[in-house]
Amino acid sequence: MTASSFSVLFLALLSGGLLLRLYLASRQIAHVRRHRGAVPPAFAASIGLEAHQKAADYTVARVQLGMMDLLVSAILLFGLTLGGGLEALYGLASQGFTPGSLGHGLAFMAGVAVLSWVVDLPLGIYRSFGLEARFGFNRLTPGLFVADTIKGILVSAAIGLPLLAAVLWLMDAMGERWWLYVWAFWLAFNLLAMLIYPTFIAPLFNKFQPLPEGELKTRIEGLMARCKFQLAGLFVMDGSRRSAHGNAYFTGFGASRRIVFFDTLIEKLEPIEIEAVLAHELGHYHHRHLWKRLGVIGAGSLALFALLGDVASQPWFFEGLGMQAQGTAPTLVLFALVLPVFTFPLTPFMSHWSRHHEFEADAYAARQAPASALVSALVKLYRDNASTLTPDPLYSSIYDSHPPAAIRIGRLHASKA
Repeated sequence: MTASSFSVLFLALLSGGLLLRLYLASRQIAHVRRHRGAVPPAFAASIGLEAHQKAADYTVARVQLGMMDLLVSAILLFGLTLGGGLEALYGLASQGFTPGSLGHGLAFMAGVAVLSWVVDLPLGIYRSFGLEARFGFNRLTPGLFVADTIKGILVSAAIGLPLLAAVLWLMDAMGERWWLYVWAFWLAFNLLAMLIYPTFIAPLFNKFQPLPEGELKTRIEGLMARCKFQLAGLFVMDGSRRSAHGNAYFTGFGASRRIVFFDTLIEKLEPIEIEAVLAHELGHYHHRHLWKRLGVIGAGSLALFALLGDVASQPWFFEGLGMQAQGTAPTLVLFALVLPVFTFPLTPFMSHWSRHHEFEADAYAARQAPASALVSALVKLYRDNASTLTPDPLYSSIYDSHPPAAIRIGRLHASKA
């Protein structure tokens, strides 16, 4: 392949992917607006018209913001690659470090990260203090936003710089098969992160308190016993400091597994409904969805690292993306930036697989807790989180990791029959 032909391929996929995503977003907006005036019959008894219309307006606003984000991201990517931005940042880093050295590589990659963060910052601010605030979800104060930002930068630097330094060293020191060592290191780091995140990183941003004694804790402990599931603890997180959205999640694996409830979720759901939601999450563990996904990610990432090892020695890869400089850091940065452009066609397949997992977890939950409790919990979450009940079918089939509300709840109702 020549540099010019690769440039043409990259531009075609970048522009084609952007147009397709904008088309799908416009379909979603039109479909949601078209069904804004009436609550779907299956939800008419539990969700009022005002709540339905709020969900429609919130969905439209989020998709519109997403369209702006798509445009900004595409312009930034073009500017960094064929627009010469990366070449300029590489030269800027060369003023303080010897080109090709470890320090130079880290400075170059840090410059790319800082520029991307600066470009994304305005939309991030608007997302919290504009969109989320307009619909009554934002509880993040400017002071807390600044504190979170500073903590995030410090944590990213403390973890990211040594990690990148290790990767750059492996690329230099391990010969032609360096990509295999980098892949093994990357996989080991991700598994380690799953272990240390709940205990060391998450508490930097939120407070976690043990779930107090009472009906909810008794129900959950009974569910854990029925499912023969071991936990490191049950915790309540102060999610209400930042958002009115409710959620609950499992984190960690092995001996570090814990359940975390947003305090907003405990306020909104009854104990039996929370038990049903957690039974759904246990369904993911029962069916080993986490390990299946890790297996696919591991195998897929191995193939991608092998591809990275190949293009690292191809001048057309660098020149076709607007860089004259070659080496370890440019290889990593270019590959990371353009990879989403080439892997976007995989999105609907991964979404379909994820929805299949959600159906399996729902079926498991219906065997361990009342299906009616899971239905009522989901309806409340759809209502309180302003999730649309009427997504565009095509948009949903490509993007949504969870099944549409009507289909999901319809299956749960059928399981009760």
